[in-house]
Amino acid sequence: MKVKTILVSQPEPKVENSPYFELQNKHKVKVDFRPFIHVEGVNAKEIRLQKIDLNHFTAIILTSKNSVDHFFRVADEMRYKVPEGLKYFCQSEAIAFYLQKYVVYRKRKIYVGPKDFADLSPLIKKYKDEKFLLPASDQLNADAPITLNNLKVDWTQAIFYKTVVSDLSDLANVYYDVLAFFSPSGIKSLFSNFPDFEQNDTRIAVFGSTTQKAALEKGLRIDILAPTPETPSMTMALEKYISEANKGK
Repeated sequence: MKVKTILVSQPEPKVENSPYFELQNKHKVKVDFRPFIHVEGVNAKEIRLQKIDLNHFTAIILTSKNSVDHFFRVADEMRYKVPEGLKYFCQSEAIAFYLQKYVVYRKRKIYVGPKDFADLSPLIKKYKDEKFLLPASDQLNADAPITLNNLKVDWTQAIFYKTVVSDLSDLANVYYDVLAFFSPSGIKSLFSNFPDFEQNDTRIAVFGSTTQKAALEKGLRIDILAPTPETPSMTMALEKYISEANKGK
């Protein structure tokens, strides 16, 4: 069956040269964007109930832009003056760059990992006497606790924000040829909003093994999978599938 419409369960890209827009123009398909989940901050009162005192920590581990935003939001709510000597350990260059939204880069002690959380190990080990805070969501990847525990450093996890299912009720009677998912939370949102969802001819695209597992557990048929050696991105996987499905269009 040919593909004419795609729903991507993420916010619309802000850049004009997004591969999704190129895909849309090249194959004359309609691509809509709709976040199936969103992030909500945890207020300072709830964080205090987690027995978190920001004054206790000498280093912050930042794993996402959300963790940056919510750390500084909470600091502001708690009237905590962020000291210049505080050390920041950023999982990637993109996160470190985003940190400049809140701090003057050249005046701060910022340490950057290449990509994965485990890549931060040598840097954290070098400063193993620090007291580390990991501001995270309620759905933290297991890599972080495992890595930090193996390093035997003094660290504390705190939930600064939560992943929440978005209201998709307005999509109840809307049909798409392809639904693209990027996390188990997206799959959860689909069935939270539409408990009786039946796949029928809808093609399901998933990114990552954990998303794949969540989809299969819900009995979904996976038609498009990324990343693979041939299609390392979702847009490449979609393009490959559409090229084959829409032959002779």
